[in-house]
Amino acid sequence: MVARTKPINPTKPKSPGVTIPERVSDTAEINYGNPAPPDFGPLARDRILVRTMREGDLRALVAIDRRITGRDRSAYFERKLDEALHASDVRVSLVAERDGGPVGFIMARVDYGEFGRVEPTAVLDTIGVDPAYRDSGIGRALLSQLLINLMTLRVEYIRTELDWRQRDLLAFLDHCGFLPAQQLCFEHVVENPG
Repeated sequence: MVARTKPINPTKPKSPGVTIPERVSDTAEINYGNPAPPDFGPLARDRILVRTMREGDLRALVAIDRRITGRDRSAYFERKLDEALHASDVRVSLVAERDGGPVGFIMARVDYGEFGRVEPTAVLDTIGVDPAYRDSGIGRALLSQLLINLMTLRVEYIRTELDWRQRDLLAFLDHCGFLPAQQLCFEHVVENPG
């Protein structure tokens, strides 16, 4: 059956966006088996190799982060990689590969109760994409695969914190469906006596 849209009643004002298909033949059913129109492409995670993070990824992660931040945070990444691979019961940190090597990463963990909450919550600690591969779907592939993995663990929320001046990251997270949390994060400087 071929259908086209027609207003519900052309003489009365219609509700915005409400249309009813008009029957244009005697066929009793609609063939939903026809291929979908080409209005979307493959998912980013289907085009980009995303795998579990490994011990040997440390140098690549530090190099990618250095290209992004301009700083050497080797100690931070050593600690986070050790935590992701050895201290955590659930490994959820991922690496994206292109051209034979890592080009992006996402480091996350699952907390089973924190700040008075009892449900499992994922925390996104760090995400990075090599600037040479920016805007090629690497970040979306990493986040998409992370969310799939978290769904299998029955984790319902993922949260992260970022500096409000990180406009590119803020825009990326907004585009991926993140919203501001209903919690406030407070900090206080601890002054050293001396």
